[in-house]
Amino acid sequence: MPAKGATELTVRAPLVDGGGGVWVDSVARSFGQLCALEGLSLRVAPHEVVAVVGPSGCGKTTLLELICGLQNPDAGTVRADPAALMPQRDLLLPWLSALDNAGLALRARGAARTQARARAAPWFERFGLEGFEDTRPAQLSGGMRQRVSFLRSLLSGKPVLALDEPFASLDAITRLQMQGWLSEVLAREPRTVVLVTHDVEEAVVLGDRVVVLSPRPGRAVADIEVELTRPRHRTDPDVVALRERALEALGVGA
Repeated sequence: MPAKGATELTVRAPLVDGGGGVWVDSVARSFGQLCALEGLSLRVAPHEVVAVVGPSGCGKTTLLELICGLQNPDAGTVRADPAALMPQRDLLLPWLSALDNAGLALRARGAARTQARARAAPWFERFGLEGFEDTRPAQLSGGMRQRVSFLRSLLSGKPVLALDEPFASLDAITRLQMQGWLSEVLAREPRTVVLVTHDVEEAVVLGDRVVVLSPRPGRAVADIEVELTRPRHRTDPDVVALRERALEALGVGA
């Protein structure tokens, strides 16, 4: 049975225009007696970066998997152009080189290994990975592993990227560096991005909008526009003010 307040219609289909957008309308999703999402609506325009924050267990990862078609809603509508999921763990295959790990997205699309390596190789310089093409994941730093993982997602060719806490496992300094790096990459290679994060400052620094979810079952309780030029810095008064707005929506004292 759909959750109370949700619509009876259940749809999972790509958008007609193929422009890289996401449309989630009155979605509910439950797992047995546990209701993860209820009446959730979200719009993401092509090439927009929307950061989603909320308490643990409010359905953030479930939302990304719905967008990627890995789950179906119990009620409501999910429309999204093809999306690639980058999970919190990089999931690089330890027996493959960095270049072959990045090329897996191309292999999945039918490319031969030599073709995949040739197409992935030019990106290594752009991603600050030049010289590490034949290095195994165990010999890469955490930031490098995340860059390889992100490159693999980018090479999937899908217009929507669903990023699930991509920097959560990194130390504070590397995390700050990776936030700046990701902002630069998306400026050069625009994609529609739905970014899940527990770091409210990260959401404000990276997002065009910050959507705040309630405790489970997750519903959107705030949608905050971030109309600031990039690059953004955590100590900027405007960033601090938006962070405090998001924390207030979360019910957390700034």
